[in-house]
Amino acid sequence: MKLSKLFAVLSSAAVFSSALALSANAYASDDSVSTEGSSSMELVIGVLGEAFMETHDDISFTYNPTGSGAGINAVAEGRCDIGLSSRALTANEQQNLKGDVVAIDGIVVVVNPQNPVKNLSLAQIKDVYTGKVTNWKDVGGNDHPIVLIGREAGSGTRDGFESVTDTSDACKYRQELTSTGDVITTVGQNVNAIGYASLSALSDKVHAITVEGVTASEDTIRDGSYKLQRPFLLVTPKDKPLEGAAKVFMDFAMSPEQAHLVEGAGVVPMAK
Repeated sequence: MKLSKLFAVLSSAAVFSSALALSANAYASDDSVSTEGSSSMELVIGVLGEAFMETHDDISFTYNPTGSGAGINAVAEGRCDIGLSSRALTANEQQNLKGDVVAIDGIVVVVNPQNPVKNLSLAQIKDVYTGKVTNWKDVGGNDHPIVLIGREAGSGTRDGFESVTDTSDACKYRQELTSTGDVITTVGQNVNAIGYASLSALSDKVHAITVEGVTASEDTIRDGSYKLQRPFLLVTPKDKPLEGAAKVFMDFAMSPEQAHLVEGAGVVPMAK
């Protein structure tokens, strides 16, 4: 997690809505909230969890970054209170689960800062990742082979990227990495590499290209003009309403009063 960003966000969150305050009888003093899932949601769930514990210091809050698929399975099997998914639920998953959208995340396509390519269309991105285009010169770059970097199977970032670019099960990855941070580092070290990551994970190690001429930002994600985007979901069972501390946290996280925390984590809040 980017601790400097986390601390900066938390320092601005000293006052919270009194509407979320609970009486001492609302939950047990030793109650807890367990979350599990998307590693891409680490920053946003981190700032929400830290702020929540500051105002509810008798509740413990945990986050296990196991990936979207694992988080969905964990909440379905009753192994955590709230699952975290950075992809939409499938029709099958929606039979027993529901996903509340806490934020929208832009997925950025990243290249090495020394790469002259600054923009790609969705069609070009599809051609690159499916192996139809294998040399940078064919998309306006230098005469070098393209090194495709992606996430591992089950990753919400990968699912979101492949869904939007229509490349599901067709990408010709050179490397499939297990975290967003690994993608950023790998692309930053290889001038011929291309990868994708959450907007909130960007660093100066890489350059985010524009897609269809549009830069990823809160405004372009909210208005839909930036096409590579996906939901951040808080996943819970349909037939078992949240109770106790888990419900308190859900109400807190979805409240408009916490929108500034979500924005500070680099994603677009749904509650405004």
